[in-house]
Amino acid sequence: MKRGKRYKEVAALVDRAKTYEPREALELVKQTAKAKFDESVEMHIRLGVDSRHADQQVRGAVVLPHGTGREMRVLVFAKGPKADEAKEAGADYVGAEDLVEKIQKENWFEFDVVIATPDMMGVVGRLGRVLGPKGLMPNPKSGTVTMDVGRAVEDSKAGKIEYRLDKQNIIHCPIGKASFEVDQLMDNFMTLLDAVIKAKPAAAKGQYIKRCVLASTMGPGIRTNTKL
Repeated sequence: MKRGKRYKEVAALVDRAKTYEPREALELVKQTAKAKFDESVEMHIRLGVDSRHADQQVRGAVVLPHGTGREMRVLVFAKGPKADEAKEAGADYVGAEDLVEKIQKENWFEFDVVIATPDMMGVVGRLGRVLGPKGLMPNPKSGTVTMDVGRAVEDSKAGKIEYRLDKQNIIHCPIGKASFEVDQLMDNFMTLLDAVIKAKPAAAKGQYIKRCVLASTMGPGIRTNTKL
């Protein structure tokens, strides 16, 4: 891959052979975020599990203490009092079959989080093929299939993120913006790391966290120590 001059300049600040302590790594991430927009700070964790096996899946959700720095647009599938509860909690879109039709016919995806009450999952299930690949399908493990829709909406707005393995057994999550203070990024880093460690499957053998890399959206990866 051909890299531009700006990338090469910031990459020169990073020692590729070194594993940095988290605070030092986050300070470097901020230094290397030189784009004209407020870059996201991303955390990439490679785990020593095999996502092909159901008993080695790692998935969950956690509320970052300082949020992600991004305004989350929340869609809720609910009816009656639960729909009212979602609206009062600040959901951006609330509906039922009407929203399913809008997504199917208009290819509408102006939302970042999808929450549903359990009784609506039969309806939402029609969207599995389009929501699933985008990581938007509601799931009880991430707290997005729930009767407590008000709390779920508030958590999503406050900075709740979902973590899950990809096919390479890596978790990719935003933990803030380059404009955040290092202390804020550090709090978010520790919160996500702690959640992933607690989610270790009983079937996982050997080294659980293989590697952790921090990076800004356009910046180089910085290998980071997780044995704190």
